[in-house]
Amino acid sequence: MVSELSGFGAGDGRVAGALCAAVGQAGGPVAAGAALSQIIGRCVPHDALRLVGLNPAAGIGLGAFSFWHDYHPALISALVLNNYLRGDPCPTSLLARRAEPTAVVGAGGHGDAGMRELLASHGVSGELRLLIRDRHGPWGLLGLLRAEGARPFGPEECRRVRQLVPALLTALRRYVTAGPLTATAPALPTGVIVVGPDHTVRSVSPQARAWMRLMWPGTGNGVPDWIADPFWVGLSLHARAHARDSRAWQPVLCTPAANFGRSILVHGQPLDEGDDGDVAILIQAAGGSLLLPSFCDWYGITPRERRILEHLYDGAAPKQIARALDVSAHTVNDHLKSVYGKTRAQGRDELIAAISG
Repeated sequence: MVSELSGFGAGDGRVAGALCAAVGQAGGPVAAGAALSQIIGRCVPHDALRLVGLNPAAGIGLGAFSFWHDYHPALISALVLNNYLRGDPCPTSLLARRAEPTAVVGAGGHGDAGMRELLASHGVSGELRLLIRDRHGPWGLLGLLRAEGARPFGPEECRRVRQLVPALLTALRRYVTAGPLTATAPALPTGVIVVGPDHTVRSVSPQARAWMRLMWPGTGNGVPDWIADPFWVGLSLHARAHARDSRAWQPVLCTPAANFGRSILVHGQPLDEGDDGDVAILIQAAGGSLLLPSFCDWYGITPRERRILEHLYDGAAPKQIARALDVSAHTVNDHLKSVYGKTRAQGRDELIAAISG
């Protein structure tokens, strides 16, 4: 099977089809992670997998959704904290600047003795990382682990995993667009979580607890509960980094409706000057201008189509949009037909409801 996978390209429907089927697995991100690991393991053998979904509008930061297989929760927490305190030897921003966006961290690759010791303390020798991107920007990050004592990842395996980019990108977008177009879960009041300077959750508002019941176990979405704490802490650390350097990734992300039944906006903000105080994390329903950039990315909506959607969301009729954009009403309707086809919306009302969140 390795030989079959090693020569595929962007047009190979077999691999893309298999990965699309994997992310649609019943049972949620853990079941999907196991299926993804099995498929990718035929190309690059590994012991654990993570696949994190991004979108160009949000840039490089925490993922909007993710799939996991055999990544130990304690290792995730340790890496999140280590990246802030000591620095990641190969951050995603570095991968984004590379002509070939792969790297190995740990044995056989990047990292100092401290990183190798951290990995070894969790039974890991190294991680192969792949930034999934196209001309529009980043769409995801794939991480593959090998257990301590295993052969290090090498250049040939980096080459093989790069060949997976078109199929992985297709699968990530298919996961989002195959989900519900409009919300199936309620829009709850804004919730607040406070993370202290010791990187622990200090308080959770009742509204945030309601969001957490929607996002984490008990909802039937299969999201493992251990993701929650590293997620909040990771977002707070990004908020602290952004407070130090405004060029750093903004601690804001928008999850698709495929994840939790509705689009959710999560963002962090330091409550004190500097980055050594509490950080507030706000959770709210995403809609309108907060959702539109990510929505357009996921559904492949062009810049001109987006301008029409903005006017449509504001209540303008096609003739009014045509006058505002100095185009014909026929052109506006053609663009709307294109958007309906991409989103599978049955008409204007459903499309506006989707954008409204």
